[in-house]
Amino acid sequence: MNMLSKLGLAAALIAAPSLGLAQDAAEAAAPAGAVPEHSVFVLNSLLFLIGGFLVFFMACGFAMLEAGLVRGKNVTMQLTKNMGLFGLASIFYYLIGYNLMYPLGTWSVEGVLSGVWGPGVLEAVGVAPADADDLGYASTGSDFFFQLMFCAATASIVSGALAERIKLWPFLVFTIILTAIIYPLQASWKWGGGFLDEAGFLDFAGSTVVHSVGGWAALAGALILGPRLGRYKDGAVIPFPGSNLTLATLGTFILWLGWFGFNGGSQLAMGSVGDVADVSRIFSNTNTAAAGGAIAALIVTQLLYKKPDLTMILNGALAGLVSITAEPLTPTLGAATLIGAVGGVIVVFAVPMLDKLKIDDVVGAIPVHLFCGIWGTLAVVLTNPDATLGAQLYGIIVVGIFVLVASFVVWFIIKALMGLRVSEEDELMGLDKAELGMEAYPEFAKG
Repeated sequence: MNMLSKLGLAAALIAAPSLGLAQDAAEAAAPAGAVPEHSVFVLNSLLFLIGGFLVFFMACGFAMLEAGLVRGKNVTMQLTKNMGLFGLASIFYYLIGYNLMYPLGTWSVEGVLSGVWGPGVLEAVGVAPADADDLGYASTGSDFFFQLMFCAATASIVSGALAERIKLWPFLVFTIILTAIIYPLQASWKWGGGFLDEAGFLDFAGSTVVHSVGGWAALAGALILGPRLGRYKDGAVIPFPGSNLTLATLGTFILWLGWFGFNGGSQLAMGSVGDVADVSRIFSNTNTAAAGGAIAALIVTQLLYKKPDLTMILNGALAGLVSITAEPLTPTLGAATLIGAVGGVIVVFAVPMLDKLKIDDVVGAIPVHLFCGIWGTLAVVLTNPDATLGAQLYGIIVVGIFVLVASFVVWFIIKALMGLRVSEEDELMGLDKAELGMEAYPEFAKG
C-alpha cells in the first residue's frame, strides 16, 4: 500500500464516527417512514404522471370496446369520434375546464360557480427546488395532465351509447360543452372544494363525478336521438351483433388496466409509507371488484339464459370497476369483490330493462356508468365510517339533475341548429360510408 492510500484509509477511519453520528442525528430528526420534503413533491408528481398515462390508455380501451360492439359499417366512425373527442377534450379543458374545476377559493358564487375563467397555466420552466413549497404538493403540469384524462373519459362514455345514428360534428360540439363547462363545473362542487364537499359528499375517484356524469349525458342524448332503425320491432328487441368481440374484449382489458391509474392515482399522494401502502390497497381492491363484476355477470347470464353472454361479462367487469371507484381504499378485499359483483348483477338486469323502455344504448354505457355509478356512490357508506347516506344521496341527486338538465338543453340547441341524427338512408348505409366516404373494412364487412 502506497503512502497516499495509507493517508486515505486513515482519513476514512477518522471520519467514520462523525459520519455515523450525523446519520443518527438525521434519522432522529426525521419521523419514521418520512422522505425528504422535495422527494415528496417529486413522488407525488410521479404518481400523477404514471396514473395519468394509465388513464390515457383507457382512451384506447374505450375506442376498442366501441369498435368491437358496433356493426362493421360504423367502426371507422366510432374510431373517428374517439380521436376527435380526446383532442377536443384536451384543448377545451385547457382553455376553460381546468381553472373552472379548481377555483382555489376564487368563487363567483361561493362553493357553486368558479370565478376563474381562462386557460390553465403551468409552472415555469426549470423550477428550482426552493420553489417547490410555493407549487404545493405536486407539479401543476402533473395535476393538469392527470385531471384532463378524467375529463376525456367522461366524453368517451357518451360516445358509445349514441353510436350508429348520431352525426359526427354535432357530437363533437356537445363534447366541447361537456368537457369545457358541464363536467368541470359539477366536479368543482366536490373536488374543487365546493358545496358538495362541504356537505360531506364522498367520491374518491369519480363514480358520480366522472361516470354518472357521462351516463346522465348519454341518457339525455339517447332519449332525444331515439333508437337505431329496426332495433325494436313488434314488441321484440332485434339483436345487432357487434363487429368484433375480440376487439371488445381487448378494449375491456385495457380499461381494466387503465383503472389502476384512475383509482390509484386518486390517492393524490405517494410521499410516505402510508400513502404507498394505500395505493397498493387501492390497486388490489380495484382488481378484485372488476373480477367480482365479471364473474357475477357470467353466473347470472348462465342462470337466466342457460349460457354465458360475453358482452354482459365484459360490461360486468366494467360495472365492478365503476362500482368500486367511489371508495376503493376502505373496503376489504372481500367487500370490494361483493361491491363489484353487485355492479355486475345490476348490468345484467339493467340492459334488458332499457330495451323494454326502448332506450337504445349500443355498448351498455348507461347501465355500466350511470346505474353502477349510483350504486358505487351509495356503497361508500358500507365501508367508510365518514360517509352518510344523506350526503351521498344529496350528491347523486344534485349532480344528476344538473347534468341531465344541462345535457338536454345542449342537445336540443344542437339539434335545432345543426341536427343530430343522420338520415334513414345514411343510417342503413352505415356512417362509415355516409359520413366519412369509406367502405367497411373487409374483416368487418359482415356487420
